[in-house]
Amino acid sequence: MSSPAPVAVLVHGGFHGGWCWARVAAPLRAAGWRVYTPTLTGLAERAPALTPAVGLATHVQDIVGLLRGENLYNVVLCGHSAAGPVITGAADCLPAQIAALLYLDASLPQAGESMLDFMGDSQGIPALFRAQAAQFGDGWRVPAGLPFDAAGFGVSDAADAAWVNEQLTDHPLAAFADPLVLTGAWETVPHRRYIRCEQFQIAHGEPLIARLERDPRWHTERWDTGHSPQITAPARVVAAILALQPSP
Repeated sequence: MSSPAPVAVLVHGGFHGGWCWARVAAPLRAAGWRVYTPTLTGLAERAPALTPAVGLATHVQDIVGLLRGENLYNVVLCGHSAAGPVITGAADCLPAQIAALLYLDASLPQAGESMLDFMGDSQGIPALFRAQAAQFGDGWRVPAGLPFDAAGFGVSDAADAAWVNEQLTDHPLAAFADPLVLTGAWETVPHRRYIRCEQFQIAHGEPLIARLERDPRWHTERWDTGHSPQITAPARVVAAILALQPSP
């Protein structure tokens, strides 16, 4: 009897959608993995569902619902950028279903912190999100586009940048600003890996990776890439996920 296929659930960050994982999902599927690339409520093809009620808890439940609905176990759960709180919250709800957590240059707030709290004000990012929402997003959504465009995410190739900019959509401010509710159960997930993309100099990056490098519960790596390696360096992301393949 053959072993069940390994499972990866890949969760996009701010302004993106499941589309951004195409270059990672295809080789994983070719290697025999079951791969899910959900789009969070209100983003990309689900943009019509974006309302002021959509927040961090909505996005956590998107992933919890997928894990439960598809009855997924031994999952490698990967989150990029703003999906850090989303995968942490989902793993906290269903820790027994998660074999490994992979944070791809992602935010990692503690219980009671929001992503904006975690990032801090040293570069003015929380204030910028709120100002963009107030000026251009009816006070509750952060518009896609400059400065939250392909260049801002480290995508420099012209064709790739055109593709990314065409796909980006507005993001609910509440998903960035809501506090993360945790019990601590997520810390029972056996494997945790953090990848810092060092070409993207955001406020939380260096203090976070420095802290995790001192924590024996974490495997850490520093990559000389921009913030979106699933687009610009997909083979490296595929290799990182393959390295976390659970034992059958």
